Amino acid sequence: MAPRTLTLAVIRHAESTENATKPTFYRDPRPWTAAAAHALSRDLVGLTPRGFEQCLWLRRTLPELLGPAPVVRTSQYRRSQDTAALALPGALSEVTAALNEQHYGAATYMTKRELFATFPEGAEDRRLRKHLWVPPGEGGESLAGGVLRRAGTFLATLPTTAATAAAVVAVTHHTAILALRTLLEERPVTDLVEEARRRKTPNAAVLLYRLRDERFEAAGVAEPDC
Repeated sequence: MAPRTLTLAVIRHAESTENATKPTFYRDPRPWTAAAAHALSRDLVGLTPRGFEQCLWLRRTLPELLGPAPVVRTSQYRRSQDTAALALPGALSEVTAALNEQHYGAATYMTKRELFATFPEGAEDRRLRKHLWVPPGEGGESLAGGVLRRAGTFLATLPTTAATAAAVVAVTHHTAILALRTLLEERPVTDLVEEARRRKTPNAAVLLYRLRDERFEAAGVAEPDC
């Protein structure tokens, strides 16, 4: 018999080396090409010692929130996959591009100064309408466009998952979480962007939702103590 409800845990990956060293990680001028910067972000940026501690917190916390054997989904980024592997050891996880971070195209890892100097035509959107800003170059996608569409694609798979699992863990990224929350909470993306200006979702935080009668309801938040 299928579970009557499905619990979805949306988790921001644990602290990464980029998160911890942002003031020095972003260098001006950027020392990499756009393609190399994106590959660095996707394949090489891993977790800090604090990130490992946050994963141990998740390992203790998730069974209490979700029960045994949740279905695990991660983005294609190393920091997301490492978080899932450390937080849920032994669990089989499926990698999906639907949970990827926003693709910043030619702007990946550029400082704002270099970005605005190199691509002045997009500066106003980046400053004032961040959710509509389409980063220049190959692969660039806006929050309100590509990221939101991908979030919808991911959420559309969950009613089917409910037939065989009681819980799903989605390990993802800051901007992808904004898109997921827009759909899960039925709120304007602009409200969530404004909230994020004041406080981002912390690394390794867990946002819980429950699917009942094809509708998600917020069910709580858990944040790491490390």
